[in-house]
Amino acid sequence: MLLEYNKAIVLKMYEAFDKQDIEQGKKFISADIVGHGMDTIPRKGVDEFIQYAMSSFAAFPNGYHVIEEVIAEANKVVTRGTFNGTHQGELMGIPPTGKQVKFSFVHIDTILDGKIAEHWGQADVFEMMQQLGIGTNS
Repeated sequence: MLLEYNKAIVLKMYEAFDKQDIEQGKKFISADIVGHGMDTIPRKGVDEFIQYAMSSFAAFPNGYHVIEEVIAEANKVVTRGTFNGTHQGELMGIPPTGKQVKFSFVHIDTILDGKIAEHWGQADVFEMMQQLGIGTNS
């Protein structure tokens, strides 16, 4: 039962962020969350974590996750899927291209006291850059 509960917490967090409902998303995140993302700088605390997460939606305002698999063990939840969106805002210094992207990700979340306390996120940046025409002949 606990494993299903932990999965639900993570899936509800994705749902809130995809709707860009920050207040709803905060309900599932520990105040002292540590987030590890595409760069090497850990994001500490709910405000830093949300700011980093929302930078994706600044670049892809219509972005959303498609969760293809959810695995839970002990207090960890692994999600695998794709992120989809249209590049309409600056991303890592890259001006908007107007191109649609769909790239894969794997995330690992640690649940403590009913909230996400740690997040590890990895995405296929190479796949995204190819779709944006960055560093390719596209």
